[in-house]
Amino acid sequence: MSDIEIRDDRAAGRLEAVGDGEVVGHIEYFVLESPARALVAVHTLVEPAHEGKGIAGSLTRELYAIAEREGVQVAPLCSYVVTWANRHPEAAPPAAPELLTAARNWLRAQPDRF
Repeated sequence: MSDIEIRDDRAAGRLEAVGDGEVVGHIEYFVLESPARALVAVHTLVEPAHEGKGIAGSLTRELYAIAEREGVQVAPLCSYVVTWANRHPEAAPPAAPELLTAARNWLRAQPDRF
């Protein structure tokens, strides 16, 4: 496999890892607007044939980099992103508790979204 390219499909709410012309992994997310703007990671998936290659970690690192460039926080609801953030506090500042609560409430109000 050639190098992985990570691209942000904001309209679809997906951060995608693309290798050899195919999507090999992604993070599903949404943009929370209130009480503050945040990127909310909901699910991380890597195709079974591509597991163990660091793709999920690369996606997560890029999600935090995007948030930093945009001056917003990441509010992780995805268990993988939460675990990764706990292991990489230098790259993943913790989200404000009120953002996590608002993100959970938004998700509960949109049960068919994810």
